[in-house]
Amino acid sequence: MNKLGSGISYGVGAYAIWGLLPIYWRALSRASAYEILAHRAIWSLFACYIFLTFQKQLKEAFALIKNRRSFSLLALTSLLLSINWGIYIWAVSVDRVVEAALGYYITPLVAVTFGVFVLKEHLRRLQVISVALATIGVVVLTVAYGHLPLVAIGLAVSWGSYSLIKKQLNAGALQALSVETLVAFIPNFAYLTYLMNQNKAEFGQDLTFSLALFSAGVFTVIPLLMFNAATTRLPLTITGLLQYITPTIMFLVGIIVFHEELQLSKLIGFLFIWGALAFLGTDMIKSGRSTNQSGN
Repeated sequence: MNKLGSGISYGVGAYAIWGLLPIYWRALSRASAYEILAHRAIWSLFACYIFLTFQKQLKEAFALIKNRRSFSLLALTSLLLSINWGIYIWAVSVDRVVEAALGYYITPLVAVTFGVFVLKEHLRRLQVISVALATIGVVVLTVAYGHLPLVAIGLAVSWGSYSLIKKQLNAGALQALSVETLVAFIPNFAYLTYLMNQNKAEFGQDLTFSLALFSAGVFTVIPLLMFNAATTRLPLTITGLLQYITPTIMFLVGIIVFHEELQLSKLIGFLFIWGALAFLGTDMIKSGRSTNQSGN
């Protein structure tokens, strides 16, 4: 398999796993969203350590810890990542997978907005149309829900902010996640210790469910490694377009597997969002072509 083919395989695999994760989180619904979140953070650190050791990258991870600026930024991204994971897992537990999917649909549009207001970038014509359509879509969905889609906005803003800060770092995905989960280890471990002392923890009640909670670390790190492999093999335009696989699968899981209700008014809102993404995707392809031409 050539470089492009393997990159697409890795990318599709990573985004498909992320899209199917709501089924896994729902299978863990015996535990509270907060206990699942704590296990995800703790066992992700364990998995990161194994992969770092195997790939002989422990030294690079320790270098990030020793650098005051890098560690400070990663402490902040650790908080944002915990917020994002927490909202996501909680949304699955209360049958709001479709709204969570909306959050990941509008994340690229939040990134464009951050580019304008934070990085002082200029919007191209297709990007202006995309942002306008997305704004209309969010307004329609707000009216349809009867309130702001806070789950979607929370996921989009937390992940958009996370991505914006990570742009300031020159660090590998695995090394950065290792430091982020290390920062989150103490509060999460303290919370799990409290639950176990109060006999409120599901972990340890039976072997099968405990192993399922333990595997949260594997399901976090493996798609990240696949995504990292994809980004090193593919042009940015392709990885940018592949990212829509995740919310699309989540949307279908919410409707088909969990039988969440999708009213016509909400569907209209989603149509505006999908239209916005179509314009944004077209812009990405055009800008990618112009970049390639200028580089030849």
